Amino acid sequence: MEKKNILKGVLFVGIGASIYGMLATFVKMSYKEGFTTSEVTTAQFVMGFVGLLILNFIQTITSKKTLASPISKEIKMLMLAGTSLGCTSLFYYLSVQYINVSIAIVLLMQSVWFSVVVESFLTKKLPTLRKVISVCIVLLGTVLATNLINLEVTIDWHGIFWGLLAAASFTMTMFTSNTLATGLPVLRKSIIMLSGGSVVILLFLFFAQIGPLHFEGLKSFYLNFTENTQHIRPFDYSIFWKYGFILALFGTIIPPILFNLGFPNTGLGLGSIISSLELPVSVTMAFVLLSEKVILIQWIGIVLILFAIVLMNLPSKKEKLAEQLS
Repeated sequence: MEKKNILKGVLFVGIGASIYGMLATFVKMSYKEGFTTSEVTTAQFVMGFVGLLILNFIQTITSKKTLASPISKEIKMLMLAGTSLGCTSLFYYLSVQYINVSIAIVLLMQSVWFSVVVESFLTKKLPTLRKVISVCIVLLGTVLATNLINLEVTIDWHGIFWGLLAAASFTMTMFTSNTLATGLPVLRKSIIMLSGGSVVILLFLFFAQIGPLHFEGLKSFYLNFTENTQHIRPFDYSIFWKYGFILALFGTIIPPILFNLGFPNTGLGLGSIISSLELPVSVTMAFVLLSEKVILIQWIGIVLILFAIVLMNLPSKKEKLAEQLS
């Protein structure tokens, strides 16, 4: 039964990460049409909240049994934990203002070994050799898949700082999916976490776009962090019907639901390695839909990441022996 649950968890996390990996392509498409980071993230989270609200309502009226309701403490904890959903997006977008996107992705993927370290600390057990090897292969594959070694880039410590914070925030998202309120219905847990993330996103919208447009003092304060003023303009509501639904579906509805279903079964360490599927899917989607050039070394990196995931899910000698004895 335990093995079946782990395989089920791997499937949920893998599909969730793959769908989340598709998001980057649609974000790039929206940027090409002139939408700002604030508009994209706001549409993603607001539409996601509405979508999950509808799904929760449908589940409540169609369920044949009484669904568990969160207590006040669980709501507070989940909302606080949900801020990591919003912070991951914001920190990542801040990092790419200072450094190349490929470096930012490499920094974000540090969440793979961050998660393994956190899991080892919590369980007070050293990670297995197979897990350590898999993490190393994933990180090597990430460097190759982003073509980092062939790029001439300059390093800005601001970008490194925000990129590592994005990785830490993503680790927190995976950790909370794995541990908090696991007895709650997944849809209810997801919408509470999304509420916390939405607060962060709406604060960023005010601080980065709406506020500086109307308050000169806030604009002066904001310019201490960046010289980019192109996005200080009235909010473009057309983002909601042009890209809002697909951004929400691929970013804040399906992945959080699948992560909340999968991580309690996989554990944080294995789940984080499986979640690295996000990168190969992202690169492949950009190749198919945006016609971005993907060279051989990038495909090698993708294959390495996939190999690491397969390696983590091969049965160990103990598991094989247990099967033979049973």
